This record gives sequence, structure tokens and C-alpha cells, in this order.
Amino acid sequence: MEFSLTEAAGRLSELVTAAQRGERVVITKNGDPAVQLVSCPKRKRRGGIDLDKLAADCRRRGIKEASPEEAEAMIAAFHDPALSRKVLGLDDDD
Repeated sequence: MEFSLTEAAGRLSELVTAAQRGERVVITKNGDPAVQLVSCPKRKRRGGIDLDKLAADCRRRGIKEASPEEAEAMIAAFHDPALSRKVLGLDDDD
């Protein structure tokens, strides 16, 4: 695809999409090719949790996966409505 600078300015979003699909997009100035749009390599997404690194760190620290019974008990405790009172020390059970 080849477009004049004036035409490209009005269709920039479309041209960027075409370049990302791998199409050759050339922008001309005064009839001569001036620039070519090319897609940038995809960057590794930042954020989130790198589960491989987390698993390696757990192994290094000796942290083992919870058994199904332990996991079930943790889930039950998490859903306990009194949990926040226990955590905050507001229960008078002591």
C-alpha cells in the first residue's frame, strides 16, 4: 500500500492496523517514498503473576502445596463470616 502524506494523515488508524497485520505500508512525500510503517515486535505483557517464577520460589523456600484437606479447610475458613473479627482480635473467645 502506498499513500501520500495527506491521505495517510486521515487514515492513520487504518494504516497502522494494516501494518500490524504485516502489510507493507509506504507513505510518500511529494511523490517520493518517505517512510514505511512496520509492526513493532510484541512486548512481553507486564503485570500479573509469573506462575513459573512463583513455583520456583516456593520450591527454593521449601513451601509445599497444600493437601486437598488443608485447601478445603482454608477455603472454609476464608468464607467464615467471623474471620475478619478473629483476624482483628475482636472475638471475646480468649
